[in-house]
Amino acid sequence: MLDLTSKKTDRLLPTDILYQTPYWAQVKSRQGLESLAFDIVSAGPWGDVLVLLKPCGKRKIAIVPQGPEHAPREEDYGIFLEDFSLSLARNLSAEVAFIRYDLPWKSPYADEMREKGWSAFPEPRLRELRMNMGTRFWNIRKSFEDMTVASSLVVDIAGSENGILERMKPKTRYNIGLAQRKGVTIHEVTAESLPDFHALYCQTARRNGFKPCGHIHFAAMFQCLASTPDHSELMFLLARHGRDILAGAIVGISGKAANFLYGASSNTKRNLMAPSLMHWTAMLLAREKGCVTYEMGAVSPGLDDSSPFHGLYRFKTGFGGRIELRSGSWDYPIDHEAYRTFCNAESLYRDPHASGTRKDS
Repeated sequence: MLDLTSKKTDRLLPTDILYQTPYWAQVKSRQGLESLAFDIVSAGPWGDVLVLLKPCGKRKIAIVPQGPEHAPREEDYGIFLEDFSLSLARNLSAEVAFIRYDLPWKSPYADEMREKGWSAFPEPRLRELRMNMGTRFWNIRKSFEDMTVASSLVVDIAGSENGILERMKPKTRYNIGLAQRKGVTIHEVTAESLPDFHALYCQTARRNGFKPCGHIHFAAMFQCLASTPDHSELMFLLARHGRDILAGAIVGISGKAANFLYGASSNTKRNLMAPSLMHWTAMLLAREKGCVTYEMGAVSPGLDDSSPFHGLYRFKTGFGGRIELRSGSWDYPIDHEAYRTFCNAESLYRDPHASGTRKDS
């Protein structure tokens, strides 16, 4: 039996998952989402959960960002998710069309993917069959796209600095040293430097063909720090060479985990390898703050030239660490007609071949 008991978001329990903290609830509230929190009452140690309500036309989507935190046994993933969804739906208004989860749980395919060297997850249809096995209603659907990342590069930063460096690839260590020798410096800055970072971020978006977040998005992240005195914080770094800003990073910290949230790099002086030194500096600063992991974010599950994350794979794996293969994003439809309408619109928006141009360029 699983039930949910409502509580205030500022009463969420401490966690290493930034996206399940009172701080993140405040950030999303400033961005127009409603934040809810629930204690999970069951026979297991399930803790609590943050749920965000996002407007979507006349309806709403309930989003569970990287939650629930604690996973059941792999063979019970679907059964637990169904029970959780039914309980959550009872606590939501009729405006909510479906629930979307961004599950931080280890993928049930992780071990097999590593053993067989797969560079991609199985197709969604097969994943749905496995997830729904043993459920009553077979109502769990694989999302069209993962909200954050299903495969992420995580670097262990506990231990000595030399130990971290030794686990890196020689080329990455060389690039860090090269940036230092060429005079690149890394500065921890305040929110006053957001205009500089956002200009660089937009330059990065144009170069790589993605839709950038607005300045207000980043401003909210810093404004909420003062109003949520929990164990979450931000590191804001800029890499400089002379008067030029070459790279920037916003890193979120929750508990003992540091998460690289947003990065940007200049079109100029790319031969100075500023991003390599920036990440290395971020790791050292995170260690000083008590972190034991530094999560660099999205990579392809394996070396795959056709993956959109291939370039990120080559860069990030240079820092050593491990690729965590997670379950990714899943949907639980409540209003099936509204859910189908949303999925059709989402596939048109995301599919670069749906029209002559990319929708996010």
